[in-house]
Amino acid sequence: MTNTTLLSSEFLLVEGGKRLKGKVKISGSKNASLPIMMATLLTKEPCTVRNVPKLLDVKNAIELLEITGVNVKFEDHILFAEAKELKSYIAPDHLVRRMRASILIAGPLLARLGKAVVGMPGGCSIGARLIDQHLKVFEKGGASINIRNGYLHMEVKKIKPVEHTFEVITVTGTENALMFLSRCDKRSILRNVALEPEVMDLVEVLRKMGVDIEVEGRTMVIKGNPELKGFEHTVIPDRIEAGTLAVAGFITGGDVILEGVRPEHMGSQLEKLREAGAVIEIIGLNKLRVIGKGKIYPLEISTSEYPGFPTDMQAQFMVLCCIADGVSQITENIFENRFQHVNELQRMGANIKLRGKTAVIIGRDKLSAAEVFSTDLRASASLVLAGLIAEGTTVVKEIHHLDRGYERLEEKLNSLGASIKRMVHARSII
Repeated sequence: MTNTTLLSSEFLLVEGGKRLKGKVKISGSKNASLPIMMATLLTKEPCTVRNVPKLLDVKNAIELLEITGVNVKFEDHILFAEAKELKSYIAPDHLVRRMRASILIAGPLLARLGKAVVGMPGGCSIGARLIDQHLKVFEKGGASINIRNGYLHMEVKKIKPVEHTFEVITVTGTENALMFLSRCDKRSILRNVALEPEVMDLVEVLRKMGVDIEVEGRTMVIKGNPELKGFEHTVIPDRIEAGTLAVAGFITGGDVILEGVRPEHMGSQLEKLREAGAVIEIIGLNKLRVIGKGKIYPLEISTSEYPGFPTDMQAQFMVLCCIADGVSQITENIFENRFQHVNELQRMGANIKLRGKTAVIIGRDKLSAAEVFSTDLRASASLVLAGLIAEGTTVVKEIHHLDRGYERLEEKLNSLGASIKRMVHARSII
């Protein structure tokens, strides 16, 4: 008798040439949800987090919390978590490797239990994203840190107040430091912090829990509380999903209304869309209309920390530049390996030349369909966008990257008039 194992992988078929039109609701932010979920470890009291997107990264984060002993329930985009009694301070390697944000469990575990054993984090292959900035804050706070067998072993008896200046601006480093210091009742000062909306959403949660945090410029003053309270919180909308759908509407010559957005979080993106020729209307506090009216103008983009242009939108705007009327330049300043989508866009006929950390894009009238492979989360979104404007049907493979950070992206695009099918390829190995 033969034992057969069935392997399956999903891919998307994207039919080009469809104009997007209609309304679509934006999901809650992935990058805000993950640190807020980890913050539930800081208290014994129940916590309720609303507007949490249904994503692979969220599923992985739930598994991580449950392994430590958190009681988690997740339904209808509402997450209930109660960390009454934690049973483990170990974040296993097989989970941590799935996403870079797993390192965010270290700060809360150290604050709550005084111990954390965390596998070295994985995620997208877009650059080094070293965690040394996190560890320096932990060490200043009195933690001893060793690396053994691929795991970070961290221990602290009593967290000391910290005065620290980050050498580089780091989102997860700032978030981890805030959670680490949240139960220290002495005054700490962090300088050169990240101010992304997702970081500020965590700040709001920690304040609800009883942490005193003052923010002035890129300096935060933190006075923690040994007895933190539970909280209820609604996660901010995902500005990257909103930006991705805005670009999709514009490049297809469409007319799209994004509902449940925070336009004030999207300043640099909206500025570049207008520069490229999009008509942008802000409707009330949480709606945005994006209209494409023919000619697309070339852009010069340089990624930087918030409020600058987000690295997470670089790949999507590159697709826009591929069909712009002229020569565009995109400089990537955040991650050293975030041009992996260039090769795939070139397979679709894009004229892109790389010069160090700058991509020079000569616009063309059209792209042509091809079989392309996702290499990371945002690259996968860019390939879907390229498929929307290509002649023919594009096959986008390795879409597990897409599912890490976008909730039902193809369904949202289809609701606007796109034609995208999710397919399963199965093969047997003996």
